[in-house]
Amino acid sequence: MRVEYINPFLTSLSNAFSTMLGVEVERGQLHLKDGNHPVHEISGVIGLSGNAVGMVVLSFSKNVALKAASAMLMMEATEINADVIDAVGELANMVAGAAKSELEAYQLSISLPSVITGRDHEVRFPSNVKAISIPYETPWGEMTLEVGFTPAIELAQV
Repeated sequence: MRVEYINPFLTSLSNAFSTMLGVEVERGQLHLKDGNHPVHEISGVIGLSGNAVGMVVLSFSKNVALKAASAMLMMEATEINADVIDAVGELANMVAGAAKSELEAYQLSISLPSVITGRDHEVRFPSNVKAISIPYETPWGEMTLEVGFTPAIELAQV
């Protein structure tokens, strides 16, 4: 993955949290993702297709998911329920959608968000994709952005 592929996702995540939730996020050190388990227990997953193929995963600690949903819904969320799952999916959709607009050369389409919960859930990126994992710290706790996609031209050469 090249930096010009990642930067739109970093920007869109920071913008979504500051604009929609009134919260600033602090980015940690990015690294290659190891394994198929997201770091946290609730993940919003968006597929990317078009002139590039891959995924975006927003993985939230339970507290971040609850606080983000509470801010979006303007009511306190105290447990992972349908409203929280919808809020996580919407956040993943906002991040992927805003990044997509900056990657117009790849004519990307994004899938509807899926949300996966549970401590040891798995999210498998396509086998030829090396995903990048970027930890974030929020006032509510930790979350991680995982991005992995490759231009379709590179897929054809494999």
